[in-house]
Amino acid sequence: MKKTLAIICIVLSSCQVQAPPEAPEITPGPIAKIDIHAHYRADRSYLKAMMDSLNLKPVLVDVARVDTTAWHKSRAGLKTVFETYPDYYYCAAFVANNIDDPNYSSKIINTLQQEIEGGARMVKVWKNFGMISKDASGNYVQIDDPRLQPIWDFLTEKGIPVMAHIGEPQQAWRPLEDDNPHANYYRNNPQYHAYQHPEIPSWETIQMARNHWLESNPNLVVLGAHHGSMSHDVELIGAHLDKYPNFFVEPAARFGDLIRQDSEKVRNFFIKHQDRILYGTDLGTSKNVEEMSDQEIKEEKAGIVNMMHMHWRYLSEHGALDYRTNFNSTGIATEALALPDSVLDKVYYQNAANLLKIKGNSAP
Repeated sequence: MKKTLAIICIVLSSCQVQAPPEAPEITPGPIAKIDIHAHYRADRSYLKAMMDSLNLKPVLVDVARVDTTAWHKSRAGLKTVFETYPDYYYCAAFVANNIDDPNYSSKIINTLQQEIEGGARMVKVWKNFGMISKDASGNYVQIDDPRLQPIWDFLTEKGIPVMAHIGEPQQAWRPLEDDNPHANYYRNNPQYHAYQHPEIPSWETIQMARNHWLESNPNLVVLGAHHGSMSHDVELIGAHLDKYPNFFVEPAARFGDLIRQDSEKVRNFFIKHQDRILYGTDLGTSKNVEEMSDQEIKEEKAGIVNMMHMHWRYLSEHGALDYRTNFNSTGIATEALALPDSVLDKVYYQNAANLLKIKGNSAP
């Protein structure tokens, strides 16, 4: 069956920057896919055909930022895409702004009720909690803050899971190193490089708050985005999955951490926890098409397809793999995981379908 599922692609390892690469040719195969973590905030003429060729439906995930003007603009784009493709899925979000307001939780609940009625199947909380947002006393708002409890009770009652991007990789609290898969991100986004901001709570403090939240809400389903900010150590992730039965994880934008670990260890992690791991990418679109050249759009599409292809190769193939994060990056030598077909089906589709309460055995 593996051959019938294979994605056919030519990796353009010698692509020149000035010449946009061609998107790899992909055959959909019988395996359905859900990308549980996507950010398509601007429509593209290629979007539907590309997703159909991948046999994939994305979950359009909102990211609520403290800057509400930027957030609302981003959300408007996301919802426009959702309205254009109603067979895609939508994840709402909220922030801790005005958490000292006695009516804070009721206002958030009212907003989330409207989002759910509008089709939201999941709600996201971002690293605002723990690293950015403060209350009136100047304290960082952690995810286990008691003022948030009515919201968790509401989502538990509604059966709505929470995607939690809480904290950052451990490397955010360390000096940047060239072999750090997150180095470029923190060079471009120094505000999240906690090493430069000693006032930000420690990685351990944020993790402890997240764990206390999981313990306090055993019936709330929580999806740890980016492998729960523990992507550097699959054994650590596995220990948390063992301890918290309401906790799930997805590897969006963290494959770079996985490929640097022993492949046999990573493979065993996927097989042992095959019912608790979902496929996510963190891929998306942001600029309006009017702001982009034809070449930029071509490169954008090729980059998305190439990344999903590399994910598939890493998860499904056998033997040595030269993993590339983009067409022009230096390949990283690793071993593909050769996951069984039954595990691939769960990771790519069934676990997300269960989490989001999607009926049927294949992507609609």
